[in-house]
Amino acid sequence: MKYQKRQKAIILLADGTIFYGKAVGNKQGTSFGEVCFNTGMTGYQEIFTDPSYFGQLMVTTNAHIGNYGTNADEVESDSIKIAGLICKNFSYVYSRVDSEGSLEEFLDKNNLLAISDVDTRALVSYIRDHGAMNAVISTEVDNIEGLKKQLAEVPKMEGLELASKVSTKEPYYFGDENATYKVAALDIGIKKNILRNIASRDVYIKVFPYNSKFEDLEAFKPDGYFLSNGPGDPEPLVEAQNLAKEIIKRDLPLFGICLGHQVIARANGISTYKMHNGHRGINHPVKNLVTGKGEITSQNHGFAVNREESEANSDLQITHVHLNDHTVAGLAMKNKNCFSVQYHPEASPGPHDSSYLFDQFLENIKK
Repeated sequence: MKYQKRQKAIILLADGTIFYGKAVGNKQGTSFGEVCFNTGMTGYQEIFTDPSYFGQLMVTTNAHIGNYGTNADEVESDSIKIAGLICKNFSYVYSRVDSEGSLEEFLDKNNLLAISDVDTRALVSYIRDHGAMNAVISTEVDNIEGLKKQLAEVPKMEGLELASKVSTKEPYYFGDENATYKVAALDIGIKKNILRNIASRDVYIKVFPYNSKFEDLEAFKPDGYFLSNGPGDPEPLVEAQNLAKEIIKRDLPLFGICLGHQVIARANGISTYKMHNGHRGINHPVKNLVTGKGEITSQNHGFAVNREESEANSDLQITHVHLNDHTVAGLAMKNKNCFSVQYHPEASPGPHDSSYLFDQFLENIKK
């Protein structure tokens, strides 16, 4: 445990509201992003490295963060993707048999600013009431007016294209090249565990950059196509939407998760919108309208698909709904080999209720 005097820190929201805390460790500085919260009781390392969180200041509602350390196998990308961490109690001491180091060391290695000793219950309650908004976390506690001016210049998440910030620069392969099936995956913020889940079903994957054309993916001669999760607003992703249109036009097997789900919706003329505070956690209830079964799901998204437009579209069927707010959680095209879900069937972290969706994708490929 560290007993040195810790630096005071603040969270300044775009509407001028201030919350107070202390910097984790010796790191000082300032970080900007959209403030959001995750209700998961575990899986903080996977959350911090999920590309879908790029540009966001993460508030963790679990009271203790860092208590089980870190492990190299529990990352979802090559680096931390959140813009900053806000928590209640930060554990400098960790305890777990297979941990390889402390969360503090992991944050320092990734040069991430973290703030603890924050009244996170009050902060989360405020976000729930007033919505996700831009914010700044900083140890410059005496520079409020300067921070306000800088914060005013930060672009809002609505309309923001972020896939290019997290996508691979060059195509790469994943899985066994001798596998029976091949899938071309568009990386608009892909998680490693999605690739693991697809590859474990006798599939060899080639992952393509966010702005790839249909001809690029088609040259791999894949049996199916996949559109990944990712950060930001789906509206500016015109190239990805055009790619989805080409795949759908040819009636090729297509599966989309999270941002990929939204891209498929927009390719069908369905609008998307920024949610009040989004869904981020590992216990979100979803109903499968096809089977009638309930699923507990892992979710991470700040945008959603317009339900009224989805219901009015004769080519689409709503397959899943979120039981808390009745938003669209899954879509399928009635006369095309295409389906998508808003949540994360690969979990990591979270429950495995929805892993059958990868089997469904493989069955669609076999057809």
